[in-house]
Amino acid sequence: MGSMEDLRVSACTRCPELVDSRSQIVNGAGPEDADVLFVGEGPGAQEDEEGEPFVGRSGSVLDEQLRIVGLDRDRIRITNCVRCRPPENRDPTKDELENCREYLEAEIDRLDPDVIVTLGKVPTEHLLDRSVAVTKEAGSLEDVRIEGTPRRLLICVHPAATLYDRSQEETFAAALERAAELADVDASNGSGQTRLDGF
Repeated sequence: MGSMEDLRVSACTRCPELVDSRSQIVNGAGPEDADVLFVGEGPGAQEDEEGEPFVGRSGSVLDEQLRIVGLDRDRIRITNCVRCRPPENRDPTKDELENCREYLEAEIDRLDPDVIVTLGKVPTEHLLDRSVAVTKEAGSLEDVRIEGTPRRLLICVHPAATLYDRSQEETFAAALERAAELADVDASNGSGQTRLDGF
């Protein structure tokens, strides 16, 4: 196993427009052995400024809900499909997503998470490679191969959706509840017993 530093992209100039619009590259945050990996779209203004993913309003919504379902932010990892802030917060282009894809794949590979939770339409469609009606499909668990390795992917609405549409709050909460269950069930020995029973 390499160090955390291996997962940090420190210099990349593949996307000219993003190089121009970013003030820094925003890498994933959280432990390298986290059971749950959250994948967002890309950094916003505050993330670009602080160099950390999900530190703005969406981050507060996410933190709050993680606390409620008992997933500690220190125990999960969170990253984005693109690591640089797009101009005017527009969606990343197909090319930009492709350019950044190997960084995301390396992170997933190193982490080997029990479940990948995609936050919103862009990461969900990017990793499932199909169009997705996120609000309808939120909370559903998909099997997907990433770099040839089977992964479990849980579709979730973006935390910001809850700020604009209160009806999304339950959808968001339910998906995170399921993520917490998946992480914990996997931590057991598969028979549903808690790990302590085995000692």
